[in-house]
Amino acid sequence: MTKETIYALSTVFGKSGVAVIRVSGSRALESIKLLTDINVDKIKPRYAYFTNLHSIGGDILDKCLVLYFKSPYSFTGEDVVEFQIHGSRAVISSLMENLGSIEHYRLAEAGEFSKRAFYNNKMDLTEAEGLADLIDAETSEQQKYAIRQMEGNLKTLYSNWREEIVNILSHLEAYIDFPEEDIPHEIIDTMQNTVFKLSEDIKKHLNDNKMGERLREGFRVVIVGPPNAGKSSLLNAIVKRDAVIVSDIAGTTRDSIDIHLDLGGYPVILTDTAGIRETSEQIEKKGIEIALEKVKNADFVICLFDGSIDDVHLFDNIEKNNSNNLIYVANKKDKISSDKIKHFEDNNCMVVSVKDNQDVKKILYQIENQIKNYFTSNSNILITRQRYREALKNALINLNMFSFDKDIELSAEDIRLASRELGKITGRVEVDEILDKIFGSFCIGK
Repeated sequence: MTKETIYALSTVFGKSGVAVIRVSGSRALESIKLLTDINVDKIKPRYAYFTNLHSIGGDILDKCLVLYFKSPYSFTGEDVVEFQIHGSRAVISSLMENLGSIEHYRLAEAGEFSKRAFYNNKMDLTEAEGLADLIDAETSEQQKYAIRQMEGNLKTLYSNWREEIVNILSHLEAYIDFPEEDIPHEIIDTMQNTVFKLSEDIKKHLNDNKMGERLREGFRVVIVGPPNAGKSSLLNAIVKRDAVIVSDIAGTTRDSIDIHLDLGGYPVILTDTAGIRETSEQIEKKGIEIALEKVKNADFVICLFDGSIDDVHLFDNIEKNNSNNLIYVANKKDKISSDKIKHFEDNNCMVVSVKDNQDVKKILYQIENQIKNYFTSNSNILITRQRYREALKNALINLNMFSFDKDIELSAEDIRLASRELGKITGRVEVDEILDKIFGSFCIGK
């Protein structure tokens, strides 16, 4: 890791009341010495100083607050200085320009502050990625789970599993070093039981319907149905604006349109699709193919039809070919007889009037309740990234290969590989090849 002192704007560039510029590295105090009148020999850590900010040439740039965080008691574990300045473009640009002119200073790369915190053991990789998720959080549930991860719940779980595996490995390597000693049966039993329990715990952890990834990326809800069933009108009614074109002309919607929603704190991607029907028109036909592909990848499918002329059997083929949650909705309630409404409702089909916005909220309540039920039935500790899932699957494979029926060296290698896979998640092994990818997704200044 480079020892250069880095700096970056940690707030959004643009006009604002306050902007924060952060400096980290062994020469961080030099910025205070060169750009303010504060005596750095007497500066107190974690104390806010109100001072003039001037250029290296002596021109006054701003009045600001300066804070100093002494190593190792800082975010990065290095000396850190924060300049809290007025957030005008001119002030920000002038301070950044002056910092860049200081010898051995350079602009931070994306995620470099957090990367240095990782290298200085201020956080592990799961905590760093939890921090990234918190910055990106758009709903209350995303925020809640990101904080849990940032506070170390995944780190604790995976580190405890790895510690048990390393303990087994230490026993095995001891007997490899002293082959003349027989392994006592009680130790063999203990190791086998531990490996079996770990395998079951990891298997249960993996069997989570990918709730963590869904929470980060959004639950996909697709509206599907024949032309003129009211799909685009339903989407507009849900988002309470004219997000898509509505027309009585069949085939108006040619492509899939995604709208992002906050549904009870959960992120939802709502998709309007082309009306499904037999057609020879090539562009519309392509839109229908896209719609059916969206249905395959959806978490929920709203099967919407005109209840005055059609029935749920329209969707028999979709039901046959898809295992996701199908929600049947008969539209145009104002045109449906009371007997037919009762028939639909007795067969778990909601009846709404999109035009009058009647009972539309019931669709959202059903989706929201089903999402909440998923989270209630799953652990609070969720797998939030695909790389965690892959490492856990590989660890499980190696644990399942462990056996005392083969040479002890081979058994030890199975355990070693399982330990390495878990270590990849938290960063307890050499994982330089994945660090740039992880921290490169951070914003500059974090």
